Amino acid sequence: MGFNLHADGTNDPKEVRNWRIHMIAIIASMSAIAMGYDTSVIGGTMALDSFRRDFDLTDTAPTVRDTLQGNIVSTFQAGCFFGALLTFPLAEWMGRKKAIMMSALVFLAGGTLMTAAHGEIGMLIAGRAVAGLGIGATSLIVPVYISEISPPSIRGRLVGLFEIASQGGGMCGFWVNYAVDRTISDSLQAQWIVPLGLQLLPGVLLFFGIFICPESPRWLAKNDRWEDAKKVLVHIRTLPADHEYVNNEISDIRRQVEDSSANRMTKMQMFKRLFERGSRNRIGIGLLLMACQNLTGVNIITYYSPRIFETLGITGTSTKLFATGFYGIAKTLGMVIFTVWLAEKVGRRNGLIWGAFIGSLPMWYIGGYVFQADPAGQAAAGNTDRNAWGYIAMLCVYLYGLIYCATWQGITWLYCSEVFSLDIRMLCVAITTADQWLWSFIVSRTTPYMITSLGYGTYMFFGALMILMGIWAFFFVPETKGLTLEDMDLLFMRSMHNTVWTALREKKSVKDVLADTSPTAVHAPSSEKEIGLEYVDTVEEKRVARGAEWRV
Repeated sequence: MGFNLHADGTNDPKEVRNWRIHMIAIIASMSAIAMGYDTSVIGGTMALDSFRRDFDLTDTAPTVRDTLQGNIVSTFQAGCFFGALLTFPLAEWMGRKKAIMMSALVFLAGGTLMTAAHGEIGMLIAGRAVAGLGIGATSLIVPVYISEISPPSIRGRLVGLFEIASQGGGMCGFWVNYAVDRTISDSLQAQWIVPLGLQLLPGVLLFFGIFICPESPRWLAKNDRWEDAKKVLVHIRTLPADHEYVNNEISDIRRQVEDSSANRMTKMQMFKRLFERGSRNRIGIGLLLMACQNLTGVNIITYYSPRIFETLGITGTSTKLFATGFYGIAKTLGMVIFTVWLAEKVGRRNGLIWGAFIGSLPMWYIGGYVFQADPAGQAAAGNTDRNAWGYIAMLCVYLYGLIYCATWQGITWLYCSEVFSLDIRMLCVAITTADQWLWSFIVSRTTPYMITSLGYGTYMFFGALMILMGIWAFFFVPETKGLTLEDMDLLFMRSMHNTVWTALREKKSVKDVLADTSPTAVHAPSSEKEIGLEYVDTVEEKRVARGAEWRV
């Protein structure tokens, strides 16, 4: 991940990789723990006998049960969608730190409503929606905040902490439900109150912890608070104010701010930029990646894991929750594999392609097993014995979670964080983040009906979609590993299909393809000239020009 190199090729002082910057990232990642926990805990909580009794779900008809479960789960994603969109202007206006604090308060309010519902399903749903607003906001702000305070040499690792924390929180959510089912009587409301109440812990740690964290130095500089920005850099880099590294970083930030100020755009101009050449293909790939991430089918297991294991013939609340806990472990392990190895070794494009094709195999097997053996029907008839094929189906659930988190989970977020132009990056990240929550809402809302109506076809459906995703990634998603931001601008001015096929045909990396581009092949269209893009005539001149190949 470029651990020892600064972005400009000079060595980073060892002081910048200090405990302080790691502690700030860990505190900010409390939001990811809350997000992962809240996402995973609800499925197991709805399976608890005390929850079904207190919320009158014990003897409801399947269609009514599906509707209520879909509402309880999906309102959280709906809140996240609006939280991600609404926070974009808020974070730009009040700063990253204050926006995180406000988002934490909103999440705590939602978590309190859920915990205090006491059988009022409307109050529970309202709490899910409010908590979603806070989580959606932090899912946008926190990765940006971490990337803006991190030194380049460990930026990938620190942003990766956010994803690991998310999966770790999800794993805790799965196991907490198993623990309360085993230790708290189902005659007590505490059995379902405890798992919902525990979500408040990371929210409280985030709110109070962020007090001791600094504001983003880049946001301070953008708002002409240069002395404060330098003080923050001195503090988090643990270097003296006159150190060359600090002065160089301040100079880099100053150039970025001056370039942005000289070409400051209104909100309408920013939205228009989304549809211009070089931007529309980036936002298109970003939106499709976030949609595909949810259409892998991962959330049908995350949100409804007890029901998924029920279709495999596993009976008994404790047994289903126990099986679910290992799914959380598999996902967390997959995220660790992605963070420490796969992203920079295998690359983004190959990870997406192989993750889709290999990840579809467990889905196909599970669907085939459910079709052939009808384990849920066998269990309902009193036959709970499982043969080797049944245990393989359970293993496939865990294998799928590991493959997904090692590929599509991390790569989609990483890809969308690195490909957009600096002047519209925050807007593009907000749109793609909201898109992720939109598709999460759609999948979570429809899954109960799919499980009831389609049965084995649910797994076949998502397995087929993963094959299509792999084909799409093969033809239209270029590799971005090792590319500078300047390379990104040049890359996305080209046809994606032609770039990918040129790299495959000539057995070259995308970076080599860009280096070999002839001057005549890269010609600035009139629309770019009209909006003030400075065109540099040759590729080699582009590479030595300060800033970007296409400078705003």
